Amino acid sequence: MKEIQRERYLRQLIESRQNGFIKVVTGIRRCGKSYLLNVLFYRYLLDNGVADDHIIRIDLEDRINKELRNPDAMLNYVHERIIDNELYYIIIDEVQLMDDFVDVLNSFRHINNADTYVTGSNSHFLSSDIPTEFRGRGETIHVNPLTFSEFYSAVGGDKQDAWREYYTYGGLPLVQSFDNEQKKINYLKSLFDTVYLADIIERHKVQNENEMRELVLIMASSIGSPCNPTKLSNTFKSVKKVNITNKTISNYLTYLSESFLLNKAIRYDIKGKKYINTLSKYYFSDIGLRNAILEMRQIEESHIMENIIYNELIVRGYSVDVGMVEIKKQDKDGKWIRIQLEVDFIASLGSKKYYVQSAMSIPDREKEEQESRSLTNINDSFKKIIVVKDHIMPRRNEEGILTIGLFDFLLKEDSLDL
Repeated sequence: MKEIQRERYLRQLIESRQNGFIKVVTGIRRCGKSYLLNVLFYRYLLDNGVADDHIIRIDLEDRINKELRNPDAMLNYVHERIIDNELYYIIIDEVQLMDDFVDVLNSFRHINNADTYVTGSNSHFLSSDIPTEFRGRGETIHVNPLTFSEFYSAVGGDKQDAWREYYTYGGLPLVQSFDNEQKKINYLKSLFDTVYLADIIERHKVQNENEMRELVLIMASSIGSPCNPTKLSNTFKSVKKVNITNKTISNYLTYLSESFLLNKAIRYDIKGKKYINTLSKYYFSDIGLRNAILEMRQIEESHIMENIIYNELIVRGYSVDVGMVEIKKQDKDGKWIRIQLEVDFIASLGSKKYYVQSAMSIPDREKEEQESRSLTNINDSFKKIIVVKDHIMPRRNEEGILTIGLFDFLLKEDSLDL
């Protein structure tokens, strides 16, 4: 398997050199943050003339560096190694293992010839609180599991075979190092139990592990289904015979999102131009983890494809919502009623906006009308796209809706602008 270059994230690191900010590399555990900094970025620095003794690399997860988890010991260690006026790069892995790490990193900002990069997995701090903690001088670079494009660049071969592998085992880089199916499954299940779930339970002092585990199972079995804490609470009562409040479920969903296991897509009323918080959708940041949580059952390609399209849009930097279009129609008695049509995704980036539908197949005109019905009822000029699993040439219909194949969408960076 070829080395995966993670060019998108490496480019972000390179572009942020010497900008006066603390660069914080976040992302779900085992998605490749350490490899990005300690191998790819480190190699880039060496190749571009930075002396090895001017790159201070510290892995706080390694017990040999246990003493450096003490903030004063860390400060002394770094200061002792900065012995001239040349630029030094400070790279710290799993920075949240250090006490008072915010103070330490803010102290590094006062070293004129130091440029600091850190990874960490304490997502509550490392996502929403960065601007506050670093007084406006912190920059987040969020790393995701491998996209299909990154995965395919390493494995090559038949696209269909690669797609089956990807939608089954996901994009955590180490999965590909295992040579058979059972080892891959065991790795993913072990990661969920001993790393992700254990981390959430420990950090948030969750009292009932079984409730949290059951909620993850429910979310895994219903990706792309509209839900809210009240609806989930009712599911627990009716299906699991467990009484769990919607407030507790809301907290659990926040924990799962903060740990980067889940991403939340809020519903947006396209005609009314307002968010509707009554129902949201949740997607897994890595589909292999989702499948392993379900013991590799319920691998429905259509739902998984929708999840992967969502992830692809997020990786490309879009803000992604779930769209709703309300229309009036006559029922069989001739009475006018309101119905809601769904747009899978509204992808926004600056002034750009795209409406994206996911469909396994469009074999005939009837199916095309069904899939495009919500799109044809949107009265603005933003681009409307249907992504299908079929291997087709990109085409536009008379309403201007673009239909493209899944591999074109996933493998071409500019696929939304075809």
